Formats: sequence, C-alpha cells, structure tokens
Amino acid sequence: MTVRKPASFRLNAELLETLKRHAKAANRSLNNYVESLLLDAMYFEPNEETKAAIEEARSGKPLESLELDDFDNYVRSL
Repeated sequence: MTVRKPASFRLNAELLETLKRHAKAANRSLNNYVESLLLDAMYFEPNEETKAAIEEARSGKPLESLELDDFDNYVRSL
C-alpha cells in the first residue's frame, strides 16, 4: 500500500484550470492526474537515441534538409 501525505501548492491559475480540464478529459481526479504527471517527470529516463536527439537539437547545429521528392517516393514504396 502506498502511503500518501497531504501537500499544499500554489499554482498559476491558468495552469490549474488546464490541469483540471485534462484530468476531467482523462476521467481522473485532479490529484491522481497531477501525481501521475509528476511521477512521469521524475522517473522517465529517455533512451540513448532520444538523448542524442535532444543533445543535437540543443546544440544549434543545422538540421538535415529533407528532399520531398525522395520522401514521396519512399512513402509510395511502403
């Protein structure tokens, strides 16, 4: 059994309303929804490929260009 302790936080009003909407859309309580978001944020560890992509994006290095003609041919081949 998980022990839960009450906590009080002050949140930006717009953020709180957004959290409430998302919780309602997911058919979950606000408490459960926020707790699951926090758990995901604390324990999610991206894989090596994702870490490399994040580092590349942060480096400011120009991205590869995509030739749309080649992409269209690729999609057709699927």
